[in-house]
Amino acid sequence: MSAARRLKRPISALEDFLRQEASGGYVLMAAAALALVVANSPLAGPYVAMLDVKLGFAVGPIALRETVLHWINDGLMALFFLLVGLEIKREVLDGELSRPSRVILPGLAALGGVAAPALIYLAFNFADPQAARGWAIPAATDIAFALGVLALAGDRVPPSLKIFLTALAVLDDLAAILIIAVFYTAELHLTALAAAGAALAVLIVLGRLKVRLLAPYLLVGLALWWFVLESGVHATLAGVALALTIPLDRTPAKRDADAIRTSPAHRLEHWLHRPVAFLVVPIFGFANAGLSFDGLSADMLTDPVLLGIALGLFVGKQLGVFLTALLVIRLGWADMPRHASMGQLFAVAVICGIGFTMSLFVGNLAFTTPDLLAETKAGVFAGSLASALVGLTLLRIFKPEPAPPRAAA
Repeated sequence: MSAARRLKRPISALEDFLRQEASGGYVLMAAAALALVVANSPLAGPYVAMLDVKLGFAVGPIALRETVLHWINDGLMALFFLLVGLEIKREVLDGELSRPSRVILPGLAALGGVAAPALIYLAFNFADPQAARGWAIPAATDIAFALGVLALAGDRVPPSLKIFLTALAVLDDLAAILIIAVFYTAELHLTALAAAGAALAVLIVLGRLKVRLLAPYLLVGLALWWFVLESGVHATLAGVALALTIPLDRTPAKRDADAIRTSPAHRLEHWLHRPVAFLVVPIFGFANAGLSFDGLSADMLTDPVLLGIALGLFVGKQLGVFLTALLVIRLGWADMPRHASMGQLFAVAVICGIGFTMSLFVGNLAFTTPDLLAETKAGVFAGSLASALVGLTLLRIFKPEPAPPRAAA
């Protein structure tokens, strides 16, 4: 293939996804670091006051007035969950999760990576019912942060491991969504829930009629978000429900350089990816990562909530993901990721302990008291930072398996 043809060849959807997620991870790291600096500077007071400012509107019988932090966590993050839903749908119908053989290894590894951190957390907090509500905090992997760390290792990481981590994180997000829906739903308001069901039915009908314009889905989706918010179910789940109803065309079997994906789901995912990766998630990180060191003490390092989260992420994730993946490979249910060594697979399992965005999000659902929220932030920072540093170090130590020599022509 000539150099000119290589330059003209379009980047695959997976390559583009990995590149943008990794870049978004760097922006998220910068936003979290900035939040830490601000929260421990003379700007700490204005920072907290800004997040507590109440904003809202009233249109006839519809009125909503909430803090800036609430708008970020329940409003902006609905776009994040909409993108997550679109990514899950694409991967299941037309991506790395479209064949059962491809689902087995990341799927079971993701299951182990959810169960082990939760069990470690509960081992520290089972005796305290309030603290035990945080069991799901260390259960999720931050895909942007994790891929950002993976990108720092450069070409030492084979593409198969990046695909494995992406598929695992997508399934991890799906598990987190189900956990939020089942375990972190407040008191239900049946009238609003019925209205949300009606809005969802309209979206399903639009999908069945193969409506290709995005505007009708987004307008009904906005109404769905409002009804879900009023129902007591967490409002961000409306984004996932909307994503699952938007039509997705399968990629044509025959690919060529001029092939353009025009289905509504592909278009919306493409439009959302950069704003969510470079704006929505960093704003969330900046608003929620402001941990003041003034409230920390040596005694806090032995706090069960902090320890449960930190060890759940750093120890639970790596053990749950790696041991489950190792068992699946040893049993012959799935193959080792191509050209990856066992040491590299373990390193990626360690990196799965970076739980930043979803962990902080679940922490805000589980706890409301300032002390528990501070312990949550400290635990998430400690576990995620340890996972990132140790995982990156291991990737620099362990080398990929050499490709087998080609047979002579």
